[in-house]
Amino acid sequence: METFSNDIRGETLVELTLTSIRKGREAWSASLDPIEQGTVMSVLNGIAKVGGLPGVGFEELVRFHDDLYGIAFNIDPEEVGVVLLGDYSRLNTGDRAWRTGRVTDVPVGSALTGRVIDPLGNPLDEKGAIRSDGRWPIERPAPAIMDRAPVSAPLQSGIKVIDAIVPIGRGQRELILGDRQTGKTSIAVSTILNQRGKEVTCIYCAIGQKAASVARVLAELRKRGAMEYTIVVVTEGNDPSGLQYIAPYAATSIAEHFMAAGRDVLIIYDDLTNHARAYRELSLLLKRPPGREAFPGDIFYIHSRLLERATHLDRSLGGGSLTALPIVETEAQNLSAYIPTNLISITDGQIYLSPALFELGILPAVDIGRSVSRVGGKAQLTAYRAATGSLKLAYAQFEELENFARFGTRLDDASRMILEHGVRIREWFKQDEYDVLSMAEQLIMLLALTKGRFGPVRPEKVRDAMEAVRKAAAGVPEAITSKILSNSELSPDEQAQLLLAVDHALEPLMKTA
Repeated sequence: METFSNDIRGETLVELTLTSIRKGREAWSASLDPIEQGTVMSVLNGIAKVGGLPGVGFEELVRFHDDLYGIAFNIDPEEVGVVLLGDYSRLNTGDRAWRTGRVTDVPVGSALTGRVIDPLGNPLDEKGAIRSDGRWPIERPAPAIMDRAPVSAPLQSGIKVIDAIVPIGRGQRELILGDRQTGKTSIAVSTILNQRGKEVTCIYCAIGQKAASVARVLAELRKRGAMEYTIVVVTEGNDPSGLQYIAPYAATSIAEHFMAAGRDVLIIYDDLTNHARAYRELSLLLKRPPGREAFPGDIFYIHSRLLERATHLDRSLGGGSLTALPIVETEAQNLSAYIPTNLISITDGQIYLSPALFELGILPAVDIGRSVSRVGGKAQLTAYRAATGSLKLAYAQFEELENFARFGTRLDDASRMILEHGVRIREWFKQDEYDVLSMAEQLIMLLALTKGRFGPVRPEKVRDAMEAVRKAAAGVPEAITSKILSNSELSPDEQAQLLLAVDHALEPLMKTA
């Protein structure tokens, strides 16, 4: 009886098992996702020609072996021209390529602050993996006109000649251009250093720069504590052209994430000359028709769609801002070259650095006559704007008279006064590298200049006098400093109080003069 009972129990278990399998088989359905696979037909200088991907889209990511990716740039009936984004030395003809169905993206979020990354979001600073709040595509449409607000708040650079003559506003695009070794990067880095404590997130994007140059910038940022609010996106000169091409777009997407959260962001593109050259190289390798200076016909568009993303958002969208300082290199002071003229027409003004001024030791070598800010006084604090009213005109008159006086012409007393005042303005403009000044320091020094307090001081002693006045700014009452930063105008009594502090600071210098 026991054997018979066990047999029945075993048959029941078998039937239950078969029933479960049958139900599971009926409930199961295969989810088959088609995978498009192509073949590499040729590889040359960062460009791969791939066949067999009929459904690939423009700018779609294409994956190769060893986690190598590329962007589909040329979509032809027979083959796809793919711009490679990494080390392609191990990619050979006949290798497989796969569609990914997505575009190039980059990690975004506050965890990137203080990090050094490449345009794909890979860490370069040996601080571990990148933690992010998500990934955003590197190509994003610029905000619509109705989503923008006027540029009204200043973004102080800490450089006197810029804040006084060519002020920069939050949400503005101000071009920095000049020949090699004239101080373009120094101005951009100084502007980053001056944002300490101002709740501005900074992004420095190095495009095709020498490793030594990037290392110097990083050392300066770390030395002065600026990495606490800065993100550095790096491509070096030996990186593939495709990586250099996507660098500014990736950096801008990172910046836009902060702007969308209602924060103010400053981004430096150093420099767009290398970006244009990288795009020209890619276009020629892809056999796109060349135009002026062998650049492709859409070279204007790649920069305009980048810089139009910099703006000041409307308050309904959080009120964040993205200020762009693109850098471009000129050759032999030729401002009418193709890339400089394109960027001048796109941006809201330019800061031109003159090699002639640089050789004369007038640093920063800003050529005031060729520099302009199309936002103007709207990007200055009220108290500061009131003090700079006639500064540019007085300096322009001085430069005209200085050229005239070189011929040995006898000048009247009024002309001599203009010359003497102009010499002191020029000395006031001079500033050491990375020596940024607060708004209170600039204002008290500017008042001393415009009210003639430097008149009795010999030109060679003006720098010493300015340093003495700068130290006096530390004793300015907190009420006056707060009023300056709150965009209020100073009363005559408050100006007199500042000038009294100037007189006390200059008194020892006057006794030794």
